[in-house]
Amino acid sequence: MDAIDAFQDHYPDNVAHCYGCGSQNPHGHQIKTVWDGDETVTRFTPEPYHTSVPGYAYGGLIASLIDCHSTGTAAAAMYRQAGRDMDSLPAFRFVTGSLHVDFLKPTPLAGELVIRGRVKEIKGRKVVVETTVSAGDVTTARGEVVAVQMPENFG
Repeated sequence: MDAIDAFQDHYPDNVAHCYGCGSQNPHGHQIKTVWDGDETVTRFTPEPYHTSVPGYAYGGLIASLIDCHSTGTAAAAMYRQAGRDMDSLPAFRFVTGSLHVDFLKPTPLAGELVIRGRVKEIKGRKVVVETTVSAGDVTTARGEVVAVQMPENFG
């Protein structure tokens, strides 16, 4: 998969409105996540309006990046486990069952952030993903998401 072929590019339009990862939300982050070996990676550059205090990113932004990166990772992991292409139906889409974030250091507002995820566990319709946010060589936040597969008739 190359950078143009992100997990989110395969979300069906009817479930692609999420503020963090939905391609159908013009006001959202529209993150793009890809495999990097056994990990997943998203690169995101905050905007000046993502500020908390001058020079640093708002914690809610960091939490939303961890959240959406992790649910995208969960979907990709289910496709990988099933040996299916990401555009095959029925679609695997996930919502957040729980989100835990540890803010380790202030996250600079300037520059690119690298979000990396690793699948910790797949159990039935749940996928647990551990995700980190880094600015340069510094890990600024770490999170864990329990992602729950959406039923086909959701929404």
